[in-house]
Amino acid sequence: MSVVFAMPDAQHVMQLYVDQPCTARQAVNLAIEAGLAIDGADIDIANAPLGVYGVKVSDATALKSGDRVEIYRPLKQDPMELRRQRAASEASRRTFRRK
Repeated sequence: MSVVFAMPDAQHVMQLYVDQPCTARQAVNLAIEAGLAIDGADIDIANAPLGVYGVKVSDATALKSGDRVEIYRPLKQDPMELRRQRAASEASRRTFRRK
């Protein structure tokens, strides 16, 4: 299995090989102990939300061989607000061109 933590400028991946079943949070803790690069992370990794292949899961979710555990960080901006801003900008450009 692998544990992934993405920063704005880089993605950090740690491959793990475990003999026993493990949970999502245990996998994250094992990856950090093994040296997963989390320097510069402005979040509490120990309590960050987790997912497996893009689906949010609880800390106690049992993992299967080959799963990809993702550590999520909060968004800097609301995606809906970004879409509104782009739409407004696009609309103002269209009106400007018609004149």
